[in-house]
Amino acid sequence: MRAAFALICILAAGSGLAAELDRTPLEAATVDGQKVRLFPNGRWEFVDVAKAAEANKLAAEYPENKTRPIEAQGGLFGGVGRTIMPGDKDYNRGSLNPKVR
Repeated sequence: MRAAFALICILAAGSGLAAELDRTPLEAATVDGQKVRLFPNGRWEFVDVAKAAEANKLAAEYPENKTRPIEAQGGLFGGVGRTIMPGDKDYNRGSLNPKVR
């Protein structure tokens, strides 16, 4: 019983310490000397604004970065189903059940 209580106390103290981690990005340089900013979640970006804009433009062309817009409706997990964009005749049409109209 004491071991379980001690374990609970250690886990509770550990979660309190984890909330105070430093989340500021780090400045770093690539092998070829380009300055980048490293984020704690694994993402990185160029420090130079022009290079960052060019990289974002290139990344937008990859299919895995072409996601469903926020204002679109429908579509299930992994792109299964139809995604309805704003302006489509079926956008925000509601239920077609006559009992609930």
